[in-house]
Amino acid sequence: MREIEKAILGRAPEHDLEPSLDRIAAVMHLLGDPQHAFPVIHVTGTNGKTSTTRMIERMLREMGLSTGRFTSPHLHNMRERIALNGEAIDAERFTASYEDVLPFIEMVDAKSAADGDPRMTYFEVLVAVAYATFADAPVDVAIVEVGMGGSWDATNVVDAKVAVVTPIAVDHERFLGSSLEGIATEKAGIIKAGSVLVSGLQEPEVAQILVARAEEVGATPAFEGNEFGILRRELAVGGQQLAIRGLGGDYDDLFLPLHGPHQGHNAAVALAAVEAFVGGGEHRLDIDLIRAGLAGASSPGRLEIVRRSPTVLVDAAHNPAGALALTAAMEDSFNFAKVVGLVAILEDKDARAILEILEPVLNEIVISRTTSPRAMSPERLGRIAIEIYGEDRVTVVENLPDALDRAAGLADEGGIGGAVLATGSITTAADVRMLLGLTDG
Repeated sequence: MREIEKAILGRAPEHDLEPSLDRIAAVMHLLGDPQHAFPVIHVTGTNGKTSTTRMIERMLREMGLSTGRFTSPHLHNMRERIALNGEAIDAERFTASYEDVLPFIEMVDAKSAADGDPRMTYFEVLVAVAYATFADAPVDVAIVEVGMGGSWDATNVVDAKVAVVTPIAVDHERFLGSSLEGIATEKAGIIKAGSVLVSGLQEPEVAQILVARAEEVGATPAFEGNEFGILRRELAVGGQQLAIRGLGGDYDDLFLPLHGPHQGHNAAVALAAVEAFVGGGEHRLDIDLIRAGLAGASSPGRLEIVRRSPTVLVDAAHNPAGALALTAAMEDSFNFAKVVGLVAILEDKDARAILEILEPVLNEIVISRTTSPRAMSPERLGRIAIEIYGEDRVTVVENLPDALDRAAGLADEGGIGGAVLATGSITTAADVRMLLGLTDG
C-alpha cells in the first residue's frame, strides 16, 4: 500500500493540474465507462462542498441506499477520499482497485508521452480508482465532490442526475480566474441535460449564469431562498436546531451537530439535493429518516472541537469566503472568554484578507507553518499579521507543535473559557488534529 501511495504522490499534484478531460475520459473508456454504472449527485462550489457532500451521503444512507462518496482533499490519508457506505475504503480494496486500473492508466500515460503531453495527475488517478470502486461495489448512488472548477474537473466525466452548487466565491485564481462570472461559468459545467440543479445562496451575477446553463441543457433549477431554504434556526448544545422548507415539504425539529450559520445553509442544500434525487423534489421525504441522517452528520476539520481544557477547534478555512463563514460561526455559536488563533496559510492564498477577516474574533494570534511544502514562511506571514493585529498580539513560532503549545498556554492565561482556533488551510486543520491524536477523516 505504501508503494502505491508513493507512486500516486509522485504524479503532478492537485495544485499543478492540467485542465483537460481527455486523459480521464480515455481511461474510463478503456475500463468500459464504470462512471455510468451508478447514478450521481455531483457537488461543486467554492466553500462547503465537503460538508454538503457528507450530509447528502449520510441522509441517503439512512434511507437504506448503498453509497459511494468521493471528497477532496483528504485530512490524513488519501483513502479517506473514497468511501463506501460512510467508511473510507480499506487498504486491501484500494490496492485491488488501483491494480485493476493501473494498466489502463499506463496506456494513457504512454499515449500522452508520445504526443508530448503530461501523464495523468494525482487527482485523475484517484478519480479513476474511485469510479472503478463504486462500479465494482456496486453502489446505489455516488455523491461526488468536484476537485476544482467544474467543466474540466476530472470528476466531470459523469452525467449527474443532480448537480449541486454551493455558494461561489473567488478561489484558485490561477486556474479559475478572478471574476465571479468566469468561476461560475466553469462550475456550471457540471449541470447536465435533464438534471436538477440545486443551488445555495448566490450573488445575482452567479445565479444568472447558473440559470442560463440550466436553460441551455434543459435542467430544472432550484435555488435556496426561492424553492427551498431555512425557516428557523436556533443554537443547540453541540450544534443547531433547524426547520427547513424543502422542495417537497417542510421539515421541523432537525438537529445538526455542526456549528455555524453556513452549516445550516449547507444542510438546506443537502436536503434539497436528496429530495431531488429520491423523488424529483415532488414529495416530502420521511422526516424521521431525514432527522436521523442530519443528526448523524459529521465533517472533520470543519469547525471541529478536537480537545477540551483549553478548547481547541480546527477549521479548514483557506480563502476569504471561508474566513468570513468561520468568523460568523465563532460569533454565532461560541462565547469564549479568550480566543487565540493558531494560523498557518499556504503561499498562494490571500493571507492578508484571511487575517483581516479573522481579526475581530481573535484576541491574540500565533503564526506558524504546516507540513505542506506550499506553506508561507512564518516570518512573512508574521509581518502581515503584525500590520493588522499589532505587535503585542502576534507571536511567531516556526515549529507547529511548539506553536500549538504556545497558543494553548496563551488561551489558558485567559482563565476558564479560553480557546485555540487553528485555521488557515486544510493542512493546518489536519496537522493539529494529528498532533492531538486524531487520524480519522
